[in-house]
Amino acid sequence: MLAASQDRMPSGDSPLPVSSSTPPPLIPAALECYRGVLDSLTEAGIPYAIAGAYALHMHTGIWRATKDLDIVLEAKSVPAALRRLQDAGFETHIEDPVWLAKAFRGDHFVDLITALGNALLIIDASWIERAIPHEVLGRPCRVLNVEEMIASKIFICRRERFDGADVAHLIRACGARLDWARVQQLIEPHWEMLLWSLLFFSYAYPAHTALVPASIWNGLLYRLQDNLRHPRSDQLFRGTLIDPNMFAIDVAEWGEHDLYTEYRERHPFLLEAAESTKGKRK
Repeated sequence: MLAASQDRMPSGDSPLPVSSSTPPPLIPAALECYRGVLDSLTEAGIPYAIAGAYALHMHTGIWRATKDLDIVLEAKSVPAALRRLQDAGFETHIEDPVWLAKAFRGDHFVDLITALGNALLIIDASWIERAIPHEVLGRPCRVLNVEEMIASKIFICRRERFDGADVAHLIRACGARLDWARVQQLIEPHWEMLLWSLLFFSYAYPAHTALVPASIWNGLLYRLQDNLRHPRSDQLFRGTLIDPNMFAIDVAEWGEHDLYTEYRERHPFLLEAAESTKGKRK
């Protein structure tokens, strides 16, 4: 899914997700919640796209049990979205002003996502415009395109959450028709993370490396070789952009730069709540 769980530690009692072609069971209350959010946003004319497990299924045929529905939209749309959802009886709150708002109905919820948790990628109108018309949960909507799915998942590689298999599956299913220029545009200037993801893919699927064009392999490897030949001592430490918890010691005790905090603090599109909310849920 898009980075909705990037800053959440899973419960120790939660089973790990298992991929399958079999649709997971969806209880009626969850279906009512998800459809209610989709209907509310659609009726209000708020542009959005479906991400997460439902988008992964559309692109790859893979199902995975999910406890929520992920929706991406621009940050400027969030106040109107929350007002509309409150009017429809949902509880809402801003969980993280950089990237995540939530809408609850009973025990079920929907994530409204506007960026990556590390603030490197920001949802803009092009993400919604490029989304693919589809039907999800019996509702006509748009589903996030594969290039945006890949770019958003590359940085989901923390100790408690890793989306590398999702990236590999997306390349396996869609590599032959991918707009690689769009993927590179989205991930710049963090091209090393794209190369790392492609190496992961090549290890998982050694017989399918031709799905990635030779020009992409050659271009990224040339940049790596050039960096190795001409190392720059002025480059800042970037470990916290991957995982601020596992790389905390580098900042707290070893004097390294904290780009994670810096990027989040200068994030230009902090989420704003609607005029009132009906409480905060965790």
